[in-house]
Amino acid sequence: MTRRAKIAVTVPQERLDAAQRAVCDGRAAGVSAYAAEAMEQREKSEDFVLKLEEALEESGGPMTDAEREEIDRLAGW
Repeated sequence: MTRRAKIAVTVPQERLDAAQRAVCDGRAAGVSAYAAEAMEQREKSEDFVLKLEEALEESGGPMTDAEREEIDRLAGW
């Protein structure tokens, strides 16, 4: 089983409201679960950026503006 730790955090009221709405709407098991999922997503995003930077270094450098636009287009951003 995953170890858990209880912490206290201060967040903007809007973030707490959004978490509580997600719980009320059944999109999260609880505010703690909502926060843990957000932290996990942040970690994955940062890992992705690091891996992308490493790949770019190995393949010849940073992306061009055209390459960034193509990725954004393909990702639907």
